[in-house]
Amino acid sequence: MTVTRGTEEPDPVWAATAPLWRAVQAFRLVTLLYAVGQQIASVSYYGNQRLSWALIAVMAVWSGISAVLLSQWRIRHEPRVRRAVVVGDHVVVIALIFATRLVAPYDWYHHHQTLPTTLWAANAVVSAAILWGPFGGVCSGLLISAAVITARAQWDFDVWRDATLPVLISVGLALGLASDTAHRAHAQLQRAVRLTAAARERERLAREVHDGVLQVLSYIKRRGNEIGGLTAELAQRAGEQEVALRVLISEQGDRTDAGGAEEDLRPLLTAQATPSVLVSTPGHPVRLGHRSAREVAAAVAAALANVVQHAGPGAKAYVLLEDIGDELVVSVRDDGPGIPPGRLAEAEGQGRMGVSRSIVGRIAALGGTAQLLFEPAPADGEGAEWEFRVPLEPRH
Repeated sequence: MTVTRGTEEPDPVWAATAPLWRAVQAFRLVTLLYAVGQQIASVSYYGNQRLSWALIAVMAVWSGISAVLLSQWRIRHEPRVRRAVVVGDHVVVIALIFATRLVAPYDWYHHHQTLPTTLWAANAVVSAAILWGPFGGVCSGLLISAAVITARAQWDFDVWRDATLPVLISVGLALGLASDTAHRAHAQLQRAVRLTAAARERERLAREVHDGVLQVLSYIKRRGNEIGGLTAELAQRAGEQEVALRVLISEQGDRTDAGGAEEDLRPLLTAQATPSVLVSTPGHPVRLGHRSAREVAAAVAAALANVVQHAGPGAKAYVLLEDIGDELVVSVRDDGPGIPPGRLAEAEGQGRMGVSRSIVGRIAALGGTAQLLFEPAPADGEGAEWEFRVPLEPRH
């Protein structure tokens, strides 16, 4: 599949390091000025001064070309162009390093900087670090350092007295880590943007569904109960689908989250309180993984929806959250007529999977249990009580 991007928008993979690429091009031009100043101060010691100025001109031309190419995002195939420029950086730097032997005598280049100064040579290391990360930056620093040491014939103890090797390796490592950090931060930002867009789309769909399908289902349920007879079953089915659809809408945005961060479960439960639903939670935060907290809240919402559906309009529900150390206990109780024995198994056998999927399945997926305490033999007016038990990770 071919992806067409506008000329104004950089590739998302490269956009994370765009500020770094532009900043280091300023560093490239500053180091070029330093290299020119070093040339002016040292040219009188060279044996071939004209060639030295020609090499400085090559250095200046390449600095301009590479700075433009590495900082631009509107060129076609910029990732390949950028890789080619970084490789070219190393070729030019190493060539100029060894060209020092053509313009200066041994006694000079053995004890002084090569023609492209250490600062200007660091541009290749910086570019490699941004492109390939800390490993690429360190390898580039080792390569350029080896070229400098070889060109200056310093493969002896003097190599450890020279700052070239540690400086280039440190620069490659630092800029590589900065590049990796920029990529991670950009990925997190993109993920946040996607989650925000998904939340907005979910709200839009919820409004549309609420204005259309949910109203129709609610109307069918109300009219079917009023008419009675054969339409009562139709009203019941419409009510079940209304509940299932409301639960589905409420949970759509949560499935896009990886669930790494913790979240306090209390606000998710207290948000479901109404005049007929009383919610009691501890005075301290009850933290679960983001996904786990949302799943427990969704199971509670499904249980409350069943209360509305089956316990009658005057029924009240009570939600109790308890943190007992090694596990979490959530109780959802109502004062309705209760659930006849075997009713859940009968509904599941008829293909009505609302309870098994919305309640039991959610809690089981978290490694917990969902138990209907009063289902075997409810007394009149005793209602029904769901008890969810979810294990907690050990706290340090």
